[in-house]
Amino acid sequence: MSDARQTEDPFAPPDAGRARAQRTYAALMRIAERHATTDEQRRRWSNPSVLDPYEAVCLVTALAGGAALPAPDEERVDQADLTAALTLIPHVRAELDALEAGLLDLARNRGLTWQAIAFGLGLGTAQAARQRFERLTERTSPATPAE
Repeated sequence: MSDARQTEDPFAPPDAGRARAQRTYAALMRIAERHATTDEQRRRWSNPSVLDPYEAVCLVTALAGGAALPAPDEERVDQADLTAALTLIPHVRAELDALEAGLLDLARNRGLTWQAIAFGLGLGTAQAARQRFERLTERTSPATPAE
């Protein structure tokens, strides 16, 4: 059965991957339309002078992979650039964990249920969302000094 026919069949199971991709696109479009329609709005979060670790990793990846074109006088990405980007990955992961934990906390404080959060994260159950929040909170909370 073709993909198009599956979507028309009311008895065919839903394609979770396709639904997630559609929600991802819809999420990007919603935020872009509401909070990033102008250059000023889009630039308010980035530092105009210094790359943050996430931007640096993305830049090296895009240049090395061919998704971004280098400037005419720009040096090609070399092994040291790749190693530098890899060095930043743990920092990017820690920042993302803290960002996710903060967003989950905000969502709960604004009344979202664990089920709604699970849906947003692409998780199957409210329990999975709660457990994810607990793991993130443990990883991102400051270590207490030993006495």
